[in-house]
Amino acid sequence: MPLPPVLAGRLRLPAVAAPMFLVSGPDLVVETCRAGVLGTFPALNQRTTAGFAGWLDDIAARLHGVAGAAPFGVNLIVHRSNPRLEADLAVTVAHRVPLVITSLGAVSEVVEAVHAYGGLVFHDVISRRHAEKAAAAGVDGIIAVSAGAGGHAGTLNPFALVAEIRSVFAGTILLGGALSTGAHIAAAQMLGADLAYLGTRFIATRESLAPEGYKAMLVAGQAADIVYTDRVSGVSANFLRPSLMAAGLDPDHLPPHGDLDMAGEARAWKSMWSAGHGVGAIADVPGAAALCDRLAAEYDQAAAAFCAGRGLTPGR
Repeated sequence: MPLPPVLAGRLRLPAVAAPMFLVSGPDLVVETCRAGVLGTFPALNQRTTAGFAGWLDDIAARLHGVAGAAPFGVNLIVHRSNPRLEADLAVTVAHRVPLVITSLGAVSEVVEAVHAYGGLVFHDVISRRHAEKAAAAGVDGIIAVSAGAGGHAGTLNPFALVAEIRSVFAGTILLGGALSTGAHIAAAQMLGADLAYLGTRFIATRESLAPEGYKAMLVAGQAADIVYTDRVSGVSANFLRPSLMAAGLDPDHLPPHGDLDMAGEARAWKSMWSAGHGVGAIADVPGAAALCDRLAAEYDQAAAAFCAGRGLTPGR
């Protein structure tokens, strides 16, 4: 389907650099947006609401007047364990952030607050049931977090998940899960998604806030190094096996975890690092702008190759 007017004609690539906990910050957002890819970050990556507001001011100032820059977005955790939601939402509304990505809860009041100033709301889901709830809340887009995604991930095959979401939702669909190249972005569109949602690939960039050891582990990693478990944060997610071992844990016999706790999760994720199944496609740590250029070239090559074999003319 056509993209919402807020995004239509403003993206060099049909892609979003996903908001990554403790990884995405102003530098990564600004560089991806300048390169024409929609950049995002979690509000909770700043320790306070005042700090969050400062980041929004910084990003807006650095993107002001930049020709061809993509819009940016923020991620809000809509869960009872997040004590900052109300304050962070107020700051988001005051700054008229173009895109809000909600996680762990689709709440119509949040959607209405963002829609009131003309912003978009995308919500991430791992199942058709969650997609139905998000659609009922009035979101503009649904992010299909399929098997193999980094961070909080689902278990459904992307072919099945996108098709089931489309059967109950007519808005924008994004696909996340092991997407690391421009060819993957093109494949996501062919599968039925409107936008691709890339996370792990952007961790291994110079502008990300990830420790250098984390980036090196991604470059050395393979899909077999990923462990899917709910025993780190209380919500099922994918983690790098070597980071669990470095924390003194046996990845195959992790102790049980209680209910989700945002403060506890922040402590855990500082040393236990998340990644998706696409880690095997990461071989370097480029600047974010250079990565976006590479993704664009790969996307065009994939589209041209597909069309050439069928006598078609490629076009974005």
